[in-house]
Amino acid sequence: MIAERVPNRPAEQDRVVAVAPPLVVGRAVLLIPHRGENSDVAALPEDYRKILALVREADGPVQVRAVGERLGLDTSVRGKLEPLRANMTKFADRGWLHKRPDGHFAARR
Repeated sequence: MIAERVPNRPAEQDRVVAVAPPLVVGRAVLLIPHRGENSDVAALPEDYRKILALVREADGPVQVRAVGERLGLDTSVRGKLEPLRANMTKFADRGWLHKRPDGHFAARR
């Protein structure tokens, strides 16, 4: 009997690991909380406050690339901007920003 050895493929070596949200006394904590009437920017982590401040300082709706440039990210590689785009989308989903159909983001006042 002849056995054939098949090397591991790179795709099989990659594993997706689910990251649980941070817990405080057994409860999950959102890094970007939902915005309410009494919500304060101070409730956000510092990195998120910077993103929100840059969008609010802009004259109008901004692209993710423009925010990334102001934050000093490498904007020549699209993949470097995807985490920022995800965070800005979370801001929009939770009421801090408005995401326009053209992909630009604007501040909610």
